[in-house]
Amino acid sequence: MTPTEDTNLLKDRVLLITGAGAGIGRAVSLACAARGATVVLLGRELARLNAVYDEIVAAGGPTPAILTLDLSIAGGHECQQVAELIETTFGRLDGLLHNAAVLGDITPLESYDPDVWDFVMKVNLRAPFVLTQALLPLLKRSEDASIVMTSSSVGRRARAFWGAYAISKCGIEGLVQMLSDEIANISNIRVNAINPGATRTGMRASAYPGEDPGSLRTPEEIMSLYLYLLGPDSRGVTGQSFDAQPKPAA
Repeated sequence: MTPTEDTNLLKDRVLLITGAGAGIGRAVSLACAARGATVVLLGRELARLNAVYDEIVAAGGPTPAILTLDLSIAGGHECQQVAELIETTFGRLDGLLHNAAVLGDITPLESYDPDVWDFVMKVNLRAPFVLTQALLPLLKRSEDASIVMTSSSVGRRARAFWGAYAISKCGIEGLVQMLSDEIANISNIRVNAINPGATRTGMRASAYPGEDPGSLRTPEEIMSLYLYLLGPDSRGVTGQSFDAQPKPAA
């Protein structure tokens, strides 16, 4: 049995997944619950979160929790409320996956709408900062806590026309490096980034409308790295940026 097949891999762990209602967030939530984790599903659309909740319960996973939050307008107060609800319900938090993101416009910088820029930066970069800040005291209570932030290939090297999305993901890479450095010797929290790669999601379809979705891996097919980083096997691994898929041959 490989670690990712172990149904007890994440037993008794409490994990918060943002953007849990669809795509990669949904797949991670289902995969973690199938391996024993109690998942806190955070997203903007209650109907989607309820559907994931029902899938987890129907599969026999631990009863999840649901939190609705619009990350584009969430500030310190709202994120502190999230922390207080998790503390009241569970008393601690063992893992946090920042998965929620928006694409914005694919257009030259010269033409980029500043309001769209601000919206993308709020969801993709400001929200992970504010939510992490609010949840750090809870994460510190865990004996083995993991923060995972979703990056992108355009966060490693910003690409023409990708605008605020690219810059927000460059910021995520920097946030992982900075935070992992700050807490490396004073807590049991590790901080890493995942670049999912080309995956069959709604965001990918919006970015590449002419692409054949059948040529892409599904979210379910890239779960091993998420399970590794959110689980105990990655203890001691921090400040790294990983690719969920192998890079194509040159």
